[in-house]
Amino acid sequence: MELHVALLRGINLAGKNRLRMKDLAALFTDAGCGSVATYIQSGNVVFAASPVLARRIPALIEKAISNDFGFRVPVVTRTGRELRRIVRGNPFLKAGADAETLHVAFLAGTPAAARAKALDPDRSPPDAFSVRGREIYLHCPNGFARTKLTNAYFDSKLGTTSTVRNWRTVETLLELTG
Repeated sequence: MELHVALLRGINLAGKNRLRMKDLAALFTDAGCGSVATYIQSGNVVFAASPVLARRIPALIEKAISNDFGFRVPVVTRTGRELRRIVRGNPFLKAGADAETLHVAFLAGTPAAARAKALDPDRSPPDAFSVRGREIYLHCPNGFARTKLTNAYFDSKLGTTSTVRNWRTVETLLELTG
């Protein structure tokens, strides 16, 4: 059993797709996960699972939420080891950016290199991004609420699903995975 993090997109935002964390944790437990813990109300779940179960979790949880609560929510997962690599690899933090201006978009799949290369680096100045595998590191000096580097933009251009977390949340999730 290894610790993993599930990142759900679009729950409990502006009163939409309301899902209590207690109910979300129960879905993971019912799916066979152990040591289930949630972090804040925006859909972050730390859980223990075998590699086989962990690969099935996104589809299982998406289906359970749809069946039990009537809405669709993408679920993206990472292992604790992957999260450690993500935190160590932030190019903006290494360059001295203020951690309060940093975010990570977690992608459900690895985008084709040609699609990643075709992203417009000048879409939302002074914001910047760096695609690295299944993550997009974001530096948004004027705040994430003002950027044009949105889930919709990345999803449409990269052909995958993304969900974004601020740097503080990413670091806390890493701490929770031990």
